[in-house]
Amino acid sequence: MTYFRVDYKNAKKFCEESFIRVGFSEEESQIISDVILLSDLYGIESHGLQRLKMYQDNIKSGLVKVDKKADVVFETPVSGVLDANFSIGHLASHQGMSLAIKKAKTTGVGIVTVRNSNHFGIAGYYSKLACDEGFLGLAFTNSEALMVPTFGILPMLGSNPIACAMPADPYDFFFDASTTVVTRGKLEVYKKLGKPLPKGWAIDQDGNISSDASEIIDNIKEGRGGGILPLGGDNENLGGHKGYGYGVLTEIFSSIISLGMTSNQCLKGDVDGCCHGFIAIDPNIFGDSKLIKDHLSNFLQELRDSPKAQGQDRIYTHGEKEIIAMKDRLDNGIRINEKTMNELYDLASNLNIDIRAYFKERLE
Repeated sequence: MTYFRVDYKNAKKFCEESFIRVGFSEEESQIISDVILLSDLYGIESHGLQRLKMYQDNIKSGLVKVDKKADVVFETPVSGVLDANFSIGHLASHQGMSLAIKKAKTTGVGIVTVRNSNHFGIAGYYSKLACDEGFLGLAFTNSEALMVPTFGILPMLGSNPIACAMPADPYDFFFDASTTVVTRGKLEVYKKLGKPLPKGWAIDQDGNISSDASEIIDNIKEGRGGGILPLGGDNENLGGHKGYGYGVLTEIFSSIISLGMTSNQCLKGDVDGCCHGFIAIDPNIFGDSKLIKDHLSNFLQELRDSPKAQGQDRIYTHGEKEIIAMKDRLDNGIRINEKTMNELYDLASNLNIDIRAYFKERLE
């Protein structure tokens, strides 16, 4: 599969223009594009520009309501519940974490949940918002059901990621991971690349391990059974029940306390309805935030300096690879595969955008 390298700034301008053309304001389009392009900068291809077609299709179909905004429907000094009213998830989530941060600045802790939303991109974007303010940030989301519970064959939970970010030197701690073995977006990338799925990622409708990305995606879409396995795999030997439990934990912080739709209720009929959760914590409520940051920084360095396994010369801490990837992509352009590039050309044509004004792509 051919990959192109495209300039980050031009890609972001194109992304912004695509959302302006369908009715979002310039400021709203910038926020949505920030989320999408951070994924590409961090090397998370599954949630970057390759998802732009999905978002635009959801807008066209009415799944995402461009004219709707999130409302605060319940609030205390430390908490809040937002009803997204089926608006685009990126904006409702940016509002949700911003509210959590605002509360944390006053009380030390802010916890906000969002219901009746749509896909919001990478969870780590929102935990990073809190981290950039000097806070510990946590973000959760459920999604369309695609995870089968341990010993089950019907998807009941989403990929249900958990993200955490906290200030540290020289790299902030940044952890963002699904509670499934992989996300649906990763299956989409494998389908585009025409590659078989690694053994242990997914099962078919009969509960058998499958390497066919198209089959798994279609089974999830049509509700035939089968899906992506929990983190840890299809049994308890390597901890599949733990990934399943983490998925339920995410439901608690997103759909349950918001009184929203659980994953198995999402994407039924003409709405998505997924839910999110955001937490911002000011380290100063535990003492001196600088000492806490130094403590974490020292521990992360001890991890990096610890003895290496045979044949390995480096141990990474979470967030380090993302910084390396971002430097590469800012210097050399973000990577877009050929099929995604074709989707962007088609999208530009449909929206009457001159894509050549943005992309001077070159083969990698």
